[in-house]
Amino acid sequence: MSDDESPRPPLISIKGDATPEEVAAVVAVFQGLAAAAASQASAPKRRSQWADPSRMHRRPVHPSPGGWWASGLPR
Repeated sequence: MSDDESPRPPLISIKGDATPEEVAAVVAVFQGLAAAAASQASAPKRRSQWADPSRMHRRPVHPSPGGWWASGLPR
């Protein structure tokens, strides 16, 4: 720690008579939460289908009998 840094208060304060095993359990839970948050932050974000630019591309239109009628039907 350098001279310009002031000491920070502890992040976790356990009051009462906690055994070392109980303190270890609390620390393990917080480490697991931090690891899960880090893995979610590094995971690639999925783009919703509404925001997908491929929706803007039109399907090919082939002239055929009933083609105009069929073009309005869902695929």
